Amino acid sequence: MDRLVTVDLQELQFHFKRNQRCTTTIRLTNLMHTMSVAISLTTTNPSHFSFSPYPYSILPPLSSSLFSINLSQPSDHPPLSYPFDSLFVRTSMLPTGKAHQEDLRRLFTKPGPHIFKDATIPITFVGDPIVEFLLCPPSSLPLQFRTLEISFLLSKAISVCTQSQLNNLLRIAVLSGKSDYVSTLIDAGGDVNTRGCDGRSILSIPVETGNLDVVSVLIDSGCRINESIDLFLHDAAEINRVDLMEILCRNGDSVKLVNSVNSVGRSPIHVAAVKGNMEALRFCVSMDGDPDCVDYKGWTPLHCAAAEGHFEIVEYLLECSLYSKHVINRDGKTAFSVAVENGHESSHLLDLLHLSDALHRAAKLDDVNGIKSCIEQGAKVNGRDQNGWTPLHRAAFKGKIESVKALLSHGAQLDLVDNLGYTPLHCAIEAGQTEVVLYLIAHGARGNLKAVQAVCPLNLDRFENHPAFVFPLCGKMEKV
Repeated sequence: MDRLVTVDLQELQFHFKRNQRCTTTIRLTNLMHTMSVAISLTTTNPSHFSFSPYPYSILPPLSSSLFSINLSQPSDHPPLSYPFDSLFVRTSMLPTGKAHQEDLRRLFTKPGPHIFKDATIPITFVGDPIVEFLLCPPSSLPLQFRTLEISFLLSKAISVCTQSQLNNLLRIAVLSGKSDYVSTLIDAGGDVNTRGCDGRSILSIPVETGNLDVVSVLIDSGCRINESIDLFLHDAAEINRVDLMEILCRNGDSVKLVNSVNSVGRSPIHVAAVKGNMEALRFCVSMDGDPDCVDYKGWTPLHCAAAEGHFEIVEYLLECSLYSKHVINRDGKTAFSVAVENGHESSHLLDLLHLSDALHRAAKLDDVNGIKSCIEQGAKVNGRDQNGWTPLHRAAFKGKIESVKALLSHGAQLDLVDNLGYTPLHCAIEAGQTEVVLYLIAHGARGNLKAVQAVCPLNLDRFENHPAFVFPLCGKMEKV
């Protein structure tokens, strides 16, 4: 015979509660038909545990009894240790059936064949306080324990948690920033689509901290994005994390996300412009974000960038926006005025914001030197005004042939259309600027006779018999 008693469990679980007395029980049954058995209960850490009624007891033949094991002191933290605690059940035959505690103590302090080691039972701690403790362990916890054993303990502790506890613990795991913990809580039943009392998605936490691994785990586990209330792209734009923006857009309506607005009406493009985050800004525009959107105070992204003095951002927005430079906010200020107000007078920013106006004015006045000077200082030769006109539209409409020549020599595009679909050639025809029309056509301006007739039928007849008036059609030149 290798044991005298049986134990009713293989693992001793403590349902831990902070600063409360924690007790669990174990049932032992005497296997002897005619003889009483002396029982000894001990643990690997005697200072952590106590027994009720005593650590030594007597079981009559074939009888069973419950024994209580208690945490010695209520605590805010569980007494976890490595190696893990265990309960040892030792027994010895007791022919007399009677003995005092001191007699039993002496019995078990003398090793020998009369002592049976009936069971070694692992002690585990369960409940949400344990999980929370393991998710954010103190630095005093042994390093080996933290790195090698925490997954095992988590799986044990989680087993008794309710759904609401699991959801709360999942949020704590996400806050910890450790994707393996997050996966463990999700596998245990944590709901990735749970929202806080403020209505915010759990996904907002790793997005704000830039934790791509946790974001990926949540999305792969079915976390849904509500484009109408989730401002994930705003958070990603603020920290210039295009990798986060890409995965978010792949798993939601990208156009809605890049054009979503916060409580003050600002889009992710506004946020990127304020922060000077070029990569995030370029990404939003590439995903059909509107660079000309205005917030509730009438501020465009260009206003935001100008106010902060972000030269490169202003330069980029001037290239991709149609009319932001001319937008007046509720305070009656353009982006240029905002830049001045915020003390950027000495920078190239004002020149950049003002040069486009100067270039348009020079084109209108046929000021070739002014055109060259503006372009040399950084003015965009194809920059648009609020109507979508480029300097070439303006010069063509006014019949300023020298301006047209200068602009084309500096890279002006012939066939850009304004907000109504007019090209510079259309403008020249409508204004009856014969010389400009012929020059534009000779330099490759594309046009379809019917389309031009539809745009400006009243003025086309003066060009119909001109021997040089041709339009490229299907890759070849044809006489009109």
